[in-house]
Amino acid sequence: MAIRYRVVLNDEEQYSIWPEGQDCPAGWRYEGTSGSKEACLAHIDSVWTDITPLSVRRARQGNHR
Repeated sequence: MAIRYRVVLNDEEQYSIWPEGQDCPAGWRYEGTSGSKEACLAHIDSVWTDITPLSVRRARQGNHR
């Protein structure tokens, strides 16, 4: 049986995958996409176009929220 994964996202808008059926790791939340490892990684590749952490992007813009 193939392991299914879920896409997770943290407050810095960084993406990862996590095995379905396991609790989401601390500091991360489910993004909404699930499936095979390959499908989840392909999704991340399509949506995570700027890997710069959110805090760095905000600092560059002068928005320190």
